[in-house]
Amino acid sequence: MPTREELLNRISIDPQVCFGKPCIKGTRLWVSLILDCLASGWTPQEILKEYPALTPLDLQACLAYGAEMVRERFVDIALPVPA
Repeated sequence: MPTREELLNRISIDPQVCFGKPCIKGTRLWVSLILDCLASGWTPQEILKEYPALTPLDLQACLAYGAEMVRERFVDIALPVPA
């Protein structure tokens, strides 16, 4: 089972990608999109079918990130170094 830190490392925040909104690393899929899908009753299997680039760990990472935000904690996610 992955640690909280390992899950959160699957999330990226880059001001140059999706207006700096938290995304699943390597995609342009917002964490909030996945959380909205889950909240709307989509099953993990339905989400993975609709977004085949995702893995079950990506969904778990979105939940972990959401849990951190609800606790009003800040999650340090490294920004990419400009080229």
